[in-house]
Amino acid sequence: MIRGALLLLWMAVSVIPYAIFILILSIFLRGRPLYTLAVGWLWQVIQAARLIGGVQYRLHGFENLPPAESNEPVILCAKHQSTWETFALPTLATHPLAYVFKKELLMIPFFGWAMGRLDMIHIDRSKRAEAWNKVAEQGRELMGKGVWVIMFPEGTRTERGSQGAYKTGATRLAVATGASIIPIAVTSARCWPPRSFRLLPGTVDVSFGKPIGPEGREPDEMMKEVEDWIEAEMHRLDPEAYA
Repeated sequence: MIRGALLLLWMAVSVIPYAIFILILSIFLRGRPLYTLAVGWLWQVIQAARLIGGVQYRLHGFENLPPAESNEPVILCAKHQSTWETFALPTLATHPLAYVFKKELLMIPFFGWAMGRLDMIHIDRSKRAEAWNKVAEQGRELMGKGVWVIMFPEGTRTERGSQGAYKTGATRLAVATGASIIPIAVTSARCWPPRSFRLLPGTVDVSFGKPIGPEGREPDEMMKEVEDWIEAEMHRLDPEAYA
């Protein structure tokens, strides 16, 4: 708890000048320069978690990510166990990422305000049809600019060793836009439990699967393949959690 409290304090203090700088800079700049600046703060959080809490990470299958020069549209589908991967994945991806998230996050002081100035997709979950249209429209536009869309198909963070219901939003977007999906397994709850700021020293495994193409696929059937790969990989990476 002390480790977590120290990290939270560091985040609270450091995000204020970063966010103010992004808000000011966004008057003159948009797109990748602003995104790169924001990712710099996320990288510092991951390093602070390593130094303060002993949270290391290990990559598997990183070669499955298309290189930085690739123009291939991609949607990342990741297991969601804690705050760790929401901060870490933008620092690891070879392209800028656009998160699909609920608009309420924009109300978080400084952090949410700055996030609202980035190329992200914020939706009103109470208006499903309108939300989907926005995801499809902005997703297509952003992927056309070389930005990858990232979604958590379970929708919310799950406990270590558990599984949520996989929703088809990502595969619907893939079928609609022709984007490939890269599934990602993340064992972050091992070191940073969901809805908690306890930090447990250890190693988070991050595994990238091979791209899954949408040609001739149905969203339900495609998501089943994504789900099967992620959950099988989670069992392989963290067998103790599923014993």
